[in-house]
Amino acid sequence: MRLVVTGGAGFIGSNFVRYMLATYDDVDVVNLDKLTYAGNLENLRDVEDDPRYTFVHGDICDAALVGATLRGVDAVVNFAAETHVDRSISDPQDFIRTDVLGTHTLLDAVRDLGIARYVQISTDEVYGSTDGTPFSERSPLAPSSPYSASKASADLLVLAYHRTYGAPVVITRSSNNYGPWQYPEKIVPLFITNAIDDMALPMYGDGLQVRDWLYVEDNCAGIDRVLREGCDGAVYNIGGGNEVKNLALTRQILELLGKQPELIRFVADRPGHDRRYAIDCSQLRALGWHPETSFDDGLERTVSWYRDNPAWWRAIKSGEWRAYYERQYKGLG
Repeated sequence: MRLVVTGGAGFIGSNFVRYMLATYDDVDVVNLDKLTYAGNLENLRDVEDDPRYTFVHGDICDAALVGATLRGVDAVVNFAAETHVDRSISDPQDFIRTDVLGTHTLLDAVRDLGIARYVQISTDEVYGSTDGTPFSERSPLAPSSPYSASKASADLLVLAYHRTYGAPVVITRSSNNYGPWQYPEKIVPLFITNAIDDMALPMYGDGLQVRDWLYVEDNCAGIDRVLREGCDGAVYNIGGGNEVKNLALTRQILELLGKQPELIRFVADRPGHDRRYAIDCSQLRALGWHPETSFDDGLERTVSWYRDNPAWWRAIKSGEWRAYYERQYKGLG
């Protein structure tokens, strides 16, 4: 298989590139990435000399580059996206451009070049918040933020290309991922790295928001299963089955690091903050997938990785990261 992975220098994308190269001998991976603030080639330093791996620096909104990169490939997996909810609230334009226009550009190339499979990487956030039963793939979309709205828009576009043109597309919607190489703006890597340095942990609202946590390698395995066995035009939820309140997650991180709960600082809640995410993954389980990493084991491995790789995240937590953090969490330093 010759595979194009867009956004392969980001968190989940880089883990997926590594997963595919480690799992299969007969896969060549082309990583197309714009290298925005969260794209980092250090994430893939260990595979950069693998002859089966190629990096292409570029934007998925560049139709000419996309066409040239996708020519002759068997499949495309689109991770490329702006993904941070807080940033989408303060500046949604980049989210609309990359998440919607970029998806459109890729779909046109897939259609024009006759590519056999396109996988759109989406999120459970497109369903909005639930106080009842977990969302299935048939649940209505009710996004709450500009980020989730941009992903929902892209999902609808992907499905429309299947219904209108017969495009060979599938969509995965995963719950909250965690693991190594995650840019330290999301709660898990932010709180781990802040706690290591005895910095405050900014907790939105009352901290009782519930998220379903999925270890990134389990998500990669689920995406791979959908890539190879998913039905055209179908959507597949991927969840870890680990619903945890943000406050409980934070206390567990502090315990693993031997830090005190006094580091937690409650701050004003995020606008439109969803209360609970929960998804039904029975459709993907029917294909033989299931998560293999328990939440306790995955979190311990994640904390250990950040503790053992300070050079990676300290290089990030300066410059653009520092300017953003000070804007977002005024007074926390």
